[in-house]
Amino acid sequence: MKHENAVTATIGHFIAGKHVEGGSRVQPVFDPATGTASRSVALADKLTVEAAIAAAQAAYPAWRNTPPLKRARVMSRLKQLLETHADELCALITAEHGKVLADAHGELQRGIENVEYASYVPELLKGEHSKNVGPSIDSWSEFQALGVTAGITPFNFPVMVPLWMWPMAVACGNTFVLKPSERTPSSTLRMAELALEAGLPPGVLNIVNGDKEAVDTLLTDPRVKAVSFVGSTPVAEYIYTTGCASGKRVQALGGAKNFAVVMPDADIDNAVSALMGAAFGSCGERCMAIPLVVAVGDDTGAALVARLTEAIAKMKVGPGTDNGNDMGPLVTREHFERVKSFVERGIEAGATLVVDGRAVTVDGHESGYYLGPCLFDHVRPGMPIYQHEIFGPVLGVVRAGTLQEAMDLIDAHEYGNGTCVFTRDGEAARWFSDNIQVGMVGINVPLPVPVAYHSFGGWKRSLFGDLGAYGPDAVRFYTRRKTITQRWPSAGVREGAVFSFPSSR
Repeated sequence: MKHENAVTATIGHFIAGKHVEGGSRVQPVFDPATGTASRSVALADKLTVEAAIAAAQAAYPAWRNTPPLKRARVMSRLKQLLETHADELCALITAEHGKVLADAHGELQRGIENVEYASYVPELLKGEHSKNVGPSIDSWSEFQALGVTAGITPFNFPVMVPLWMWPMAVACGNTFVLKPSERTPSSTLRMAELALEAGLPPGVLNIVNGDKEAVDTLLTDPRVKAVSFVGSTPVAEYIYTTGCASGKRVQALGGAKNFAVVMPDADIDNAVSALMGAAFGSCGERCMAIPLVVAVGDDTGAALVARLTEAIAKMKVGPGTDNGNDMGPLVTREHFERVKSFVERGIEAGATLVVDGRAVTVDGHESGYYLGPCLFDHVRPGMPIYQHEIFGPVLGVVRAGTLQEAMDLIDAHEYGNGTCVFTRDGEAARWFSDNIQVGMVGINVPLPVPVAYHSFGGWKRSLFGDLGAYGPDAVRFYTRRKTITQRWPSAGVREGAVFSFPSSR
């Protein structure tokens, strides 16, 4: 499969192993570094999505019966191809998202690790067997594929988040329809081409670009058995409610407002270095970003703000294609304006704007969506910049008197995705990690994103459903357990009817 089809003026879809057109509506795809659009993306209508579902359904019987080891070998070849084409994929990510190339490579590597984990599927799908659970009766369980599954993924990780989903889904014997963000479609389509090159049969993975019409079709079509989603909480809740009402298994990861706690005994220099990347990496467009820091004690807060201010002054903002830059642009003009409005609302609410990034300009890229890092002090509960997920380079410092007070602030927030504490006190760290009401916790680690062989997922309104993404939870999500009990009576033995409930007595 040649890549030229994926870089035409209008980006289409990938169905049954081929690039296809579909849908009369299109929208532009922008380069956020320049604010210009050189291409557009077709938005799939209902018929196009149904064609992708039909292709996945047609491919399912043969793929389900393909030995797990053969499916695993496709994943191994895909891993190699993703590594070989890393520069190409990361250039596509940066061109449409804006993140710096080093960050794009980090995204891709974390995605590749999930492909590698999926290549262990023969071991992961092994069931359980018990001999002689009753007289001459054996029992075992096995994990069977669901059928056609689907994923809906966000703009900020156009390669990594899809790789959280479809590799494990297809390794388990399912087929897949993926709807990536229409803002960043190119790298996802290129990844699908590489999957075909790796030996994935046509129709096992299908890509449809689109908006709510495509989403609603996936959520309501009875041929789709399970849906995975990553995005904002309002949409996650809609996905979960609508999908469940249609009888589907749904896993919907929503928004976040992640807090870091800095204790008086913390190594401030190391904490600041960690927080800079966590707050401003990828321009803050991460669900695991740190937008709020709770400083325990006024002295801690003063030292933290002073060191953060110094570090921010050294940051370089510019096009993501220049790895000398620390931060690229925001993804769209609309999002740029939204994040700027939160800075204004923070000032109006009474927070102290210590560093104002709104005046940042990049020579030669004046139309790009650049917002410099912003730092607020004296942020309090109830302020818009405290309550809402901003998804931009805005960091707020909150003051607290004790660790318990800091934990109470975190526990009271509606989100519970990720959190971390910086301290040298093992007792405090253990108390924090054991009692905080958040799904992913870091101890002196600002972005506690689990590795591929653990699972990713928050608590409260950061996750709808009872299973997280990737890792062991993905095997459980994309399969269902079947338990089989068998008996082979001895030849010539005639048995009478038994009316009591069967037991091993």
